[in-house]
Order: sequence, then C-alpha cells, then structure tokens
Amino acid sequence: MVLAEMVGGPLPPFSADPEGGKTGAEVVFQGRVRDEENGRAIVALDYEVYAGMAGKELSAIVAETAGRFDIQDLFCRHRTGLVPVGEASLQIVIWSRHREAGLEAVAWLVREIKLRVPVWKWGICADGERFPSVAGARDPS
Repeated sequence: MVLAEMVGGPLPPFSADPEGGKTGAEVVFQGRVRDEENGRAIVALDYEVYAGMAGKELSAIVAETAGRFDIQDLFCRHRTGLVPVGEASLQIVIWSRHREAGLEAVAWLVREIKLRVPVWKWGICADGERFPSVAGARDPS
C-alpha cells in the first residue's frame, strides 16, 4: 500500500505494520519544527503550498519511491499551514523486508520532496513577524 497526503492539521500516528509481520523493518521519519530558522528564534513555521500541484507531486514522488526501492508499504504525510515548534511537519513510514531498503528509501524520498513539492516555508516570530526560509522555496524540514 502506498499513501501520500497533504494535511491541514496535526499529523496522527500511522497504524502498525499493514503486512501483518511480513516485513523486517519499519523506518519512521518525523520532520519536526525547530525553535529557530535561519538563526532566528521562532514559534512556528507556516507551510504555504501550491494547492493545485503539491498533493499531486507528493503522490508522484511517493509512487516513484515505492517503485525504485524494495519496500512493501509507504505512508507519507506533509502538513500545510501553521505548524508550532515541536510538532511534525513531515511524517514518513516505510515497511520493508530488510532495513537497508527502508533507510535508503526514506533518505531519497525526503530529498525529492524538498526538491520537487511546491511548498514554501515561512518563519513566524513571537511578535508575529513572518520571514521566508533562506534554505530554499521547497524545504519541508
């Protein structure tokens, strides 16, 4: 099973192994909002997306990942909108028979999401100031 979603609220945990014990590895990645962005203290990040394309591109990358690596299942969620410090903005879980495939797949998937999904990240300061991330227009970490 392959699942990709853009979510406008907190990311709920994924369920247990969908293969019922046929996998040897479960690789989980949670990209969380840090308390600083570009050297400045923040209280949140605001993820602005190109609504007509972001979900489609995320789904395409997830499907490409599933075809490229020897994995059984892949679930991926990317949060949109305001995400407070400490909360997850990107959530990935990959089930594979062996750990190497799962670890390689999650690393590749995160890189591709950053490069290809139209998401813009804005730092939000305690006083309400909003500034763009210098790391790049498409950087969901």
